[in-house]
Amino acid sequence: MIKIYNTITRSKEALKPLKGNRVKLFVCGPTVYDYSHIGHARTYIAFDVIVRYLKHQGCSVFYLQNITDIDDKIINRAAETGEDPLDLAREFEVKYLEDMETLGVTSVNLYARATEHIPEIISQIETLLDKGFAYETRNGVYFDESSFPDFGKLSNRNLQKLNTHRINPDDAKKNSGDFALWKKKDDNPCWNSPWGSGRPGWHIEDTAITEEYFGAQYDIHGGGLDLIFPHHEAEIAQMESSSGKKPMVRYWMHTGFLNVSGDKMSKSLGNFITIRKLLETYPPDVFRFFVLSTHYRSPIDFSQDTLEQSANSLKRIYKLNEHINQLLESEIPKNGKLDEIHSCLLHETRQKFMNAMDNDFNTPSALSVLFEFTREINRIINHGELSNETLKKVNIFFIEVGDILGFNFSPEVSPENDITGELVDIITEVRDKLRQKKDWELSDEIRDRLSILDILLEDE
Repeated sequence: MIKIYNTITRSKEALKPLKGNRVKLFVCGPTVYDYSHIGHARTYIAFDVIVRYLKHQGCSVFYLQNITDIDDKIINRAAETGEDPLDLAREFEVKYLEDMETLGVTSVNLYARATEHIPEIISQIETLLDKGFAYETRNGVYFDESSFPDFGKLSNRNLQKLNTHRINPDDAKKNSGDFALWKKKDDNPCWNSPWGSGRPGWHIEDTAITEEYFGAQYDIHGGGLDLIFPHHEAEIAQMESSSGKKPMVRYWMHTGFLNVSGDKMSKSLGNFITIRKLLETYPPDVFRFFVLSTHYRSPIDFSQDTLEQSANSLKRIYKLNEHINQLLESEIPKNGKLDEIHSCLLHETRQKFMNAMDNDFNTPSALSVLFEFTREINRIINHGELSNETLKKVNIFFIEVGDILGFNFSPEVSPENDITGELVDIITEVRDKLRQKKDWELSDEIRDRLSILDILLEDE
Protein backbone atom coordinates (compact mmCIF):
# COMPACT_ATOMS: atom_id res chain seq x y z
CA MET A 1 0.00 0.00 0.00
CA ILE A 2 1.38 3.38 -1.05
CA LYS A 3 1.47 5.99 1.71
CA ILE A 4 1.88 9.70 0.97
CA TYR A 5 2.83 12.47 3.38
CA ASN A 6 -0.02 14.96 3.12
CA THR A 7 1.10 18.52 3.88
CA ILE A 8 -2.36 19.64 4.93
CA THR A 9 -2.77 16.91 7.59
CA ARG A 10 0.94 16.71 8.47
CA SER A 11 0.73 12.90 8.35
CA LYS A 12 1.22 9.94 6.04
CA GLU A 13 -1.97 8.64 4.48
CA ALA A 14 -2.79 5.65 2.31
CA LEU A 15 -3.25 6.62 -1.33
CA LYS A 16 -6.93 6.26 -2.24
CA PRO A 17 -7.69 7.92 -5.59
CA LEU A 18 -11.12 9.46 -6.12
CA LYS A 19 -11.88 7.05 -8.97
CA GLY A 20 -10.48 3.53 -8.80
CA ASN A 21 -6.84 3.44 -9.85
CA ARG A 22 -6.98 6.72 -11.80
CA VAL A 23 -4.71 9.37 -10.31
CA LYS A 24 -4.99 13.01 -11.34
CA LEU A 25 -1.82 14.91 -10.47
CA PHE A 26 -1.07 18.60 -10.95
CA VAL A 27 2.35 20.15 -10.30
CA CYS A 28 3.04 23.89 -10.57
CA GLY A 29 5.19 24.54 -13.62
CA PRO A 30 7.76 27.27 -14.30
CA THR A 31 7.37 30.96 -15.08
CA VAL A 32 9.25 31.04 -18.36
CA TYR A 33 11.28 34.25 -18.30
CA ASP A 34 14.76 32.75 -17.84
CA TYR A 35 16.64 29.45 -17.95
CA SER A 36 15.34 26.93 -15.41
CA HIS A 37 17.60 26.26 -12.44
CA ILE A 38 18.55 23.14 -10.50
CA GLY A 39 15.93 23.89 -7.85
CA HIS A 40 13.26 23.45 -10.52
CA ALA A 41 15.00 20.27 -11.66
CA ARG A 42 14.93 18.84 -8.13
CA THR A 43 11.15 19.18 -7.95
CA TYR A 44 10.42 17.88 -11.43
CA ILE A 45 12.76 14.88 -11.14
CA ALA A 46 11.11 13.98 -7.83
CA PHE A 47 7.61 14.03 -9.32
CA ASP A 48 8.80 12.21 -12.43
CA VAL A 49 9.87 9.30 -10.22
CA ILE A 50 6.66 9.49 -8.18
CA VAL A 51 4.60 9.16 -11.37
CA ARG A 52 6.81 6.37 -12.68
CA TYR A 53 6.26 4.40 -9.48
CA LEU A 54 2.51 5.02 -9.43
CA LYS A 55 2.30 3.67 -12.98
CA HIS A 56 4.48 0.70 -12.06
CA GLN A 57 2.03 -0.13 -9.28
CA GLY A 58 -0.89 -0.16 -11.67
CA CYS A 59 -2.20 3.41 -11.44
CA SER A 60 -3.40 5.26 -14.52
CA VAL A 61 -1.88 8.71 -14.04
CA PHE A 62 -2.82 11.96 -15.75
CA TYR A 63 0.08 14.29 -14.91
CA LEU A 64 -0.73 17.92 -15.69
CA GLN A 65 1.67 20.83 -15.43
CA ASN A 66 1.03 24.50 -16.21
CA ILE A 67 3.33 26.90 -18.00
CA THR A 68 3.10 30.46 -16.66
CA ASP A 69 3.70 32.36 -19.89
CA ILE A 70 2.21 35.68 -18.76
CA ASP A 71 3.62 37.36 -15.66
CA ASP A 72 5.24 40.62 -14.59
CA LYS A 73 8.64 38.89 -14.55
CA ILE A 74 8.23 37.99 -18.21
CA ILE A 75 7.08 41.50 -19.13
CA ASN A 76 9.97 43.12 -17.23
CA ARG A 77 12.55 40.82 -18.82
CA ALA A 78 11.11 41.48 -22.28
CA ALA A 79 11.36 45.22 -21.65
CA GLU A 80 15.05 44.77 -20.81
CA THR A 81 15.77 42.76 -23.97
CA GLY A 82 13.44 44.57 -26.33
CA GLU A 83 11.53 41.40 -27.18
CA ASP A 84 7.82 40.76 -27.31
CA PRO A 85 6.82 39.22 -23.94
CA LEU A 86 5.00 36.27 -25.52
CA ASP A 87 7.92 35.57 -27.86
CA LEU A 88 10.30 35.62 -24.91
CA ALA A 89 8.01 33.25 -23.00
CA ARG A 90 7.90 30.81 -25.93
CA GLU A 91 11.69 30.92 -26.21
CA PHE A 92 12.24 29.95 -22.59
CA GLU A 93 9.38 27.46 -22.61
CA VAL A 94 11.16 25.57 -25.39
CA LYS A 95 14.42 25.66 -23.44
CA TYR A 96 12.65 24.39 -20.31
CA LEU A 97 11.11 21.47 -22.21
CA GLU A 98 14.51 20.67 -23.72
CA ASP A 99 16.03 20.65 -20.23
CA MET A 100 13.31 18.30 -18.97
CA GLU A 101 13.88 15.90 -21.87
CA THR A 102 17.63 15.90 -21.21
CA LEU A 103 17.00 15.13 -17.52
CA GLY A 104 14.72 12.25 -18.45
CA VAL A 105 11.59 13.93 -17.07
CA THR A 106 9.15 12.26 -19.45
CA SER A 107 6.04 11.52 -17.39
CA VAL A 108 4.10 14.79 -17.87
CA ASN A 109 1.01 14.15 -20.01
CA LEU A 110 0.13 17.76 -20.72
CA TYR A 111 1.81 21.16 -20.40
CA ALA A 112 -0.95 23.79 -20.27
CA ARG A 113 -0.12 27.43 -21.07
CA ALA A 114 -1.86 30.13 -19.06
CA THR A 115 -2.39 32.27 -22.18
CA GLU A 116 -4.32 29.45 -23.86
CA HIS A 117 -6.82 29.33 -20.96
CA ILE A 118 -7.90 32.97 -20.69
CA PRO A 119 -11.63 32.10 -21.25
CA GLU A 120 -11.49 29.55 -18.41
CA ILE A 121 -9.76 32.09 -16.16
CA ILE A 122 -12.39 34.75 -16.89
CA SER A 123 -15.19 32.25 -16.28
CA GLN A 124 -13.84 31.28 -12.86
CA ILE A 125 -13.42 34.94 -11.86
CA GLU A 126 -17.03 35.62 -12.89
CA THR A 127 -18.19 32.75 -10.66
CA LEU A 128 -16.25 34.12 -7.69
CA LEU A 129 -17.75 37.57 -8.25
CA ASP A 130 -21.29 36.16 -8.56
CA LYS A 131 -20.88 34.22 -5.31
CA GLY A 132 -19.52 37.21 -3.40
CA PHE A 133 -15.95 35.95 -2.93
CA ALA A 134 -14.39 38.64 -5.13
CA TYR A 135 -14.85 42.33 -5.87
CA GLU A 136 -13.85 44.83 -8.54
CA THR A 137 -11.77 47.97 -7.98
CA ARG A 138 -10.27 50.61 -10.25
CA ASN A 139 -7.15 48.42 -10.50
CA GLY A 140 -8.67 45.01 -11.11
CA VAL A 141 -10.60 42.16 -9.55
CA TYR A 142 -9.51 40.83 -6.15
CA PHE A 143 -10.31 37.79 -4.04
CA ASP A 144 -11.68 38.73 -0.62
CA GLU A 145 -9.62 36.74 1.88
CA SER A 146 -12.09 37.48 4.69
CA SER A 147 -14.82 35.66 2.75
CA PHE A 148 -12.99 32.34 3.06
CA PRO A 149 -12.63 31.33 6.74
CA ASP A 150 -10.36 28.39 5.88
CA PHE A 151 -7.64 30.61 4.41
CA GLY A 152 -4.35 29.48 5.95
CA LYS A 153 -5.32 25.84 6.58
CA LEU A 154 -2.55 24.45 4.38
CA SER A 155 0.25 26.60 5.80
CA ASN A 156 -1.29 26.54 9.28
CA ARG A 157 -1.27 30.33 9.48
CA ASN A 158 -3.73 32.52 11.36
CA LEU A 159 -5.12 35.10 8.96
CA GLN A 160 -5.95 37.69 11.62
CA LYS A 161 -2.45 37.57 13.10
CA LEU A 162 -0.96 37.67 9.62
CA ASN A 163 -2.93 40.76 8.62
CA THR A 164 -1.72 42.74 11.64
CA HIS A 165 1.80 42.65 10.15
CA ARG A 166 0.81 43.40 6.55
CA ILE A 167 1.13 46.76 4.85
CA ASN A 168 -1.58 47.54 2.30
CA PRO A 169 -0.04 49.31 -0.73
CA ASP A 170 -3.41 49.48 -2.52
CA ASP A 171 -6.06 51.53 -0.72
CA ALA A 172 -8.71 50.21 -3.12
CA LYS A 173 -8.48 46.73 -1.60
CA LYS A 174 -10.73 45.68 1.27
CA ASN A 175 -8.00 43.72 3.05
CA SER A 176 -4.22 43.92 2.79
CA GLY A 177 -3.98 40.22 1.92
CA ASP A 178 -6.55 40.25 -0.90
CA PHE A 179 -4.87 39.03 -4.07
CA ALA A 180 -5.41 39.91 -7.71
CA LEU A 181 -7.55 37.68 -9.91
CA TRP A 182 -7.47 40.14 -12.83
CA LYS A 183 -5.20 43.15 -13.32
CA LYS A 184 -6.57 46.02 -15.37
CA LYS A 185 -3.87 46.89 -17.93
CA ASP A 186 -3.80 48.57 -21.33
CA ASP A 187 -0.26 47.64 -22.32
CA ASN A 188 0.41 44.42 -24.21
CA PRO A 189 0.01 41.61 -23.65
CA CYS A 190 -3.57 42.09 -22.52
CA TRP A 191 -6.96 40.51 -23.15
CA ASN A 192 -10.52 41.79 -23.20
CA SER A 193 -12.69 40.92 -20.20
CA PRO A 194 -15.94 42.03 -18.57
CA TRP A 195 -13.78 44.38 -16.45
CA GLY A 196 -11.88 45.92 -19.33
CA SER A 197 -8.55 44.93 -20.87
CA GLY A 198 -5.99 43.31 -18.64
CA ARG A 199 -4.14 40.21 -17.55
CA PRO A 200 -4.82 37.38 -15.09
CA GLY A 201 -3.26 37.24 -11.64
CA TRP A 202 -0.76 34.50 -10.87
CA HIS A 203 -2.87 32.24 -8.66
CA ILE A 204 -6.00 32.03 -10.82
CA GLU A 205 -4.38 30.32 -13.80
CA ASP A 206 -3.71 27.10 -11.87
CA THR A 207 -7.25 26.57 -10.63
CA ALA A 208 -8.77 27.52 -13.99
CA ILE A 209 -6.49 25.00 -15.73
CA THR A 210 -7.06 22.17 -13.23
CA GLU A 211 -10.83 22.71 -13.26
CA GLU A 212 -10.79 22.47 -17.05
CA TYR A 213 -8.99 19.11 -17.11
CA PHE A 214 -9.73 17.55 -13.70
CA GLY A 215 -12.89 19.19 -12.46
CA ALA A 216 -13.31 20.87 -9.08
CA GLN A 217 -11.67 18.03 -7.12
CA TYR A 218 -8.70 15.81 -7.85
CA ASP A 219 -6.13 13.57 -6.19
CA ILE A 220 -2.67 15.17 -5.83
CA HIS A 221 -1.26 18.67 -6.06
CA GLY A 222 2.52 19.08 -5.93
CA GLY A 223 5.14 21.79 -5.95
CA GLY A 224 8.01 23.31 -4.04
CA LEU A 225 7.79 24.08 -0.33
CA ASP A 226 8.06 27.80 -1.09
CA LEU A 227 4.71 27.74 -2.91
CA ILE A 228 2.60 26.72 0.09
CA PHE A 229 1.98 30.33 1.06
CA PRO A 230 0.51 32.30 -0.52
CA HIS A 231 0.19 30.47 -3.84
CA HIS A 232 -1.32 27.15 -2.80
CA GLU A 233 -3.44 28.79 -0.12
CA ALA A 234 -4.85 31.06 -2.81
CA GLU A 235 -5.59 28.09 -5.06
CA ILE A 236 -7.59 26.38 -2.29
CA ALA A 237 -9.55 29.56 -1.60
CA GLN A 238 -10.36 30.11 -5.28
CA MET A 239 -11.37 26.56 -6.15
CA GLU A 240 -13.32 25.68 -3.01
CA SER A 241 -15.13 29.02 -3.10
CA SER A 242 -16.07 28.85 -6.77
CA SER A 243 -17.14 25.19 -6.75
CA GLY A 244 -18.53 24.88 -3.23
CA LYS A 245 -16.78 21.49 -2.96
CA LYS A 246 -14.19 20.49 -0.35
CA PRO A 247 -11.45 19.45 -0.42
CA MET A 248 -10.07 20.74 -3.68
CA VAL A 249 -7.25 18.21 -3.42
CA ARG A 250 -6.91 15.01 -1.39
CA TYR A 251 -3.13 15.03 -1.03
CA TRP A 252 -0.73 17.98 -1.01
CA MET A 253 2.91 17.07 -1.72
CA HIS A 254 5.84 19.47 -1.42
CA THR A 255 9.53 19.17 -2.23
CA GLY A 256 12.17 20.59 0.12
CA PHE A 257 14.53 23.45 -0.60
CA LEU A 258 17.75 23.06 -2.58
CA ASN A 259 20.75 24.89 -1.14
CA VAL A 260 24.18 25.38 -2.67
CA SER A 261 27.04 24.58 -0.30
CA GLY A 262 24.82 25.40 2.67
CA ASP A 263 23.45 28.69 1.30
CA LYS A 264 20.14 29.47 -0.35
CA MET A 265 20.60 29.64 -4.11
CA SER A 266 20.29 33.20 -5.40
CA LYS A 267 21.74 35.40 -8.12
CA SER A 268 22.90 37.96 -5.54
CA LEU A 269 25.12 35.35 -3.85
CA GLY A 270 26.55 34.25 -7.18
CA ASN A 271 25.55 30.62 -6.61
CA PHE A 272 22.63 30.52 -9.04
CA ILE A 273 23.02 27.41 -11.21
CA THR A 274 20.93 26.76 -14.29
CA ILE A 275 20.22 23.23 -15.48
CA ARG A 276 22.16 23.91 -18.66
CA LYS A 277 25.21 25.14 -16.78
CA LEU A 278 25.18 22.07 -14.57
CA LEU A 279 24.95 19.71 -17.54
CA GLU A 280 28.09 21.21 -19.04
CA THR A 281 30.01 19.44 -16.26
CA TYR A 282 27.89 16.49 -15.12
CA PRO A 283 25.76 13.96 -17.02
CA PRO A 284 22.00 14.18 -16.39
CA ASP A 285 21.86 10.75 -14.73
CA VAL A 286 24.41 11.87 -12.11
CA PHE A 287 22.24 14.85 -11.13
CA ARG A 288 19.14 12.62 -11.06
CA PHE A 289 20.98 10.22 -8.74
CA PHE A 290 22.02 13.15 -6.54
CA VAL A 291 18.38 14.30 -6.28
CA LEU A 292 17.08 10.82 -5.45
CA SER A 293 19.74 10.29 -2.78
CA THR A 294 17.74 12.66 -0.55
CA HIS A 295 14.05 12.24 0.29
CA TYR A 296 11.94 14.60 -1.78
CA ARG A 297 10.55 16.38 1.32
CA SER A 298 13.97 17.00 2.87
CA PRO A 299 16.29 19.93 2.13
CA ILE A 300 19.12 18.99 -0.19
CA ASP A 301 22.58 20.56 -0.30
CA PHE A 302 24.24 20.86 -3.69
CA SER A 303 28.03 20.86 -3.92
CA GLN A 304 30.73 19.53 -6.20
CA ASP A 305 31.66 16.91 -3.60
CA THR A 306 28.12 15.52 -3.41
CA LEU A 307 27.93 15.40 -7.21
CA GLU A 308 31.21 13.46 -7.33
CA GLN A 309 29.89 11.05 -4.70
CA SER A 310 26.77 10.54 -6.79
CA ALA A 311 28.85 9.89 -9.91
CA ASN A 312 30.95 7.28 -8.11
CA SER A 313 27.92 5.59 -6.54
CA LEU A 314 26.08 5.38 -9.85
CA LYS A 315 29.18 4.03 -11.51
CA ARG A 316 29.19 1.02 -9.14
CA ILE A 317 25.73 -0.02 -10.29
CA TYR A 318 26.56 0.55 -13.95
CA LYS A 319 29.75 -1.51 -13.66
CA LEU A 320 27.90 -4.45 -12.10
CA ASN A 321 25.32 -4.43 -14.89
CA GLU A 322 28.05 -4.20 -17.50
CA HIS A 323 29.73 -7.20 -15.89
CA ILE A 324 26.45 -9.12 -15.83
CA ASN A 325 25.88 -8.46 -19.54
CA GLN A 326 29.40 -9.73 -20.28
CA LEU A 327 28.80 -12.87 -18.23
CA LEU A 328 25.52 -13.53 -20.03
CA GLU A 329 27.44 -13.63 -23.29
CA SER A 330 30.01 -16.07 -21.89
CA GLU A 331 29.89 -19.82 -21.31
CA ILE A 332 28.54 -20.28 -17.79
CA PRO A 333 26.23 -23.00 -16.46
CA LYS A 334 22.55 -22.50 -17.25
CA ASN A 335 21.52 -23.57 -13.73
CA GLY A 336 23.33 -23.81 -10.40
CA LYS A 337 22.90 -25.54 -7.05
CA LEU A 338 22.44 -22.16 -5.30
CA ASP A 339 19.74 -20.85 -7.67
CA GLU A 340 16.99 -21.21 -5.09
CA ILE A 341 18.94 -19.25 -2.47
CA HIS A 342 19.77 -16.53 -4.98
CA SER A 343 16.13 -16.40 -6.06
CA CYS A 344 15.12 -15.77 -2.45
CA LEU A 345 17.73 -13.00 -2.18
CA LEU A 346 16.34 -11.36 -5.30
CA HIS A 347 12.75 -11.64 -4.04
CA GLU A 348 13.65 -10.12 -0.65
CA THR A 349 15.58 -7.29 -2.31
CA ARG A 350 12.72 -6.47 -4.64
CA GLN A 351 10.30 -6.44 -1.71
CA LYS A 352 12.54 -4.12 0.31
CA PHE A 353 12.84 -1.77 -2.67
CA MET A 354 9.07 -1.63 -3.19
CA ASN A 355 8.46 -1.18 0.55
CA ALA A 356 10.77 1.84 0.53
CA MET A 357 8.93 3.35 -2.42
CA ASP A 358 5.55 2.59 -0.83
CA ASN A 359 6.67 4.62 2.18
CA ASP A 360 6.15 8.09 0.73
CA PHE A 361 8.46 7.39 -2.22
CA ASN A 362 11.57 7.01 -0.05
CA THR A 363 14.18 6.95 -2.80
CA PRO A 364 17.26 7.15 -0.50
CA SER A 365 16.11 3.96 1.26
CA ALA A 366 15.37 2.34 -2.10
CA LEU A 367 18.89 3.23 -3.33
CA SER A 368 20.35 1.83 -0.13
CA VAL A 369 18.64 -1.47 -0.91
CA LEU A 370 20.18 -1.43 -4.39
CA PHE A 371 23.68 -0.84 -3.03
CA GLU A 372 23.35 -3.66 -0.53
CA PHE A 373 22.19 -5.92 -3.36
CA THR A 374 25.01 -4.73 -5.64
CA ARG A 375 27.62 -5.60 -3.01
CA GLU A 376 26.13 -9.05 -2.48
CA ILE A 377 25.88 -9.85 -6.19
CA ASN A 378 29.48 -8.74 -6.73
CA ARG A 379 30.55 -11.06 -3.91
CA ILE A 380 28.63 -13.99 -5.39
CA ILE A 381 30.01 -13.35 -8.87
CA ASN A 382 33.57 -13.27 -7.50
CA HIS A 383 32.95 -16.73 -6.05
CA GLY A 384 31.66 -17.96 -9.43
CA GLU A 385 28.33 -19.02 -7.94
CA LEU A 386 25.81 -17.35 -10.28
CA SER A 387 24.15 -19.33 -13.07
CA ASN A 388 22.95 -17.97 -16.38
CA GLU A 389 19.30 -18.14 -15.24
CA THR A 390 19.99 -16.19 -12.05
CA LEU A 391 21.99 -13.56 -13.93
CA LYS A 392 19.04 -13.06 -16.27
CA LYS A 393 16.72 -12.53 -13.30
CA VAL A 394 19.14 -10.02 -11.75
CA ASN A 395 19.36 -8.24 -15.09
CA ILE A 396 15.56 -8.03 -15.34
CA PHE A 397 15.35 -6.66 -11.78
CA PHE A 398 17.80 -3.85 -12.54
CA ILE A 399 15.85 -2.98 -15.70
CA GLU A 400 12.66 -2.84 -13.60
CA VAL A 401 14.02 -0.56 -10.87
CA GLY A 402 15.89 1.51 -13.44
CA ASP A 403 12.62 2.21 -15.21
CA ILE A 404 11.06 3.34 -11.90
CA LEU A 405 13.96 5.62 -10.98
CA GLY A 406 14.66 6.84 -14.50
CA PHE A 407 18.00 5.11 -15.16
CA ASN A 408 19.07 2.75 -17.92
CA PHE A 409 20.99 0.34 -15.70
CA SER A 410 21.34 -2.31 -18.38
CA PRO A 411 21.99 -0.65 -21.73
CA GLU A 412 22.41 -2.88 -24.72
CA VAL A 413 25.44 -1.70 -26.68
CA SER A 414 25.80 -3.11 -30.15
CA PRO A 415 29.47 -4.08 -30.74
CA GLU A 416 29.47 -2.44 -34.17
CA ASN A 417 28.28 0.85 -32.62
CA ASP A 418 30.64 0.79 -29.63
CA ILE A 419 33.42 3.29 -30.36
CA THR A 420 34.97 3.19 -26.89
CA GLY A 421 38.12 1.51 -28.18
CA GLU A 422 38.60 4.05 -30.95
CA LEU A 423 38.14 6.95 -28.49
CA VAL A 424 40.71 5.48 -26.11
CA ASP A 425 43.16 5.09 -29.02
CA ILE A 426 42.70 8.76 -29.96
CA ILE A 427 43.20 9.91 -26.35
CA THR A 428 46.29 7.72 -26.03
CA GLU A 429 47.80 9.16 -29.21
CA VAL A 430 47.18 12.72 -28.00
CA ARG A 431 48.74 11.86 -24.64
CA ASP A 432 51.82 10.37 -26.34
CA LYS A 433 52.31 13.63 -28.24
CA LEU A 434 52.03 15.58 -24.98
CA ARG A 435 54.71 13.36 -23.45
CA GLN A 436 56.96 13.96 -26.45
CA LYS A 437 56.57 17.69 -25.78
CA LYS A 438 57.39 16.98 -22.09
CA ASP A 439 54.00 18.26 -20.96
CA TRP A 440 54.06 15.86 -18.03
CA GLU A 441 51.39 17.63 -15.98
CA LEU A 442 48.64 17.37 -18.61
CA SER A 443 49.64 13.85 -19.70
CA ASP A 444 49.53 12.69 -16.09
CA GLU A 445 46.10 14.28 -15.63
CA ILE A 446 44.78 12.37 -18.66
CA ARG A 447 46.19 9.12 -17.27
CA ASP A 448 44.71 9.74 -13.82
CA ARG A 449 41.27 10.64 -15.14
CA LEU A 450 41.20 7.58 -17.38
CA SER A 451 42.10 5.43 -14.37
CA ILE A 452 38.92 6.67 -12.64
CA LEU A 453 37.05 5.06 -15.55
CA ASP A 454 39.08 1.86 -15.01
CA ILE A 455 41.11 2.51 -18.20
CA LEU A 456 44.72 1.93 -17.18
CA LEU A 457 47.66 3.27 -19.19
CA GLU A 458 51.20 2.03 -18.61
CA ASP A 459 54.09 4.31 -19.54
CA GLU A 460 57.16 2.71 -21.06
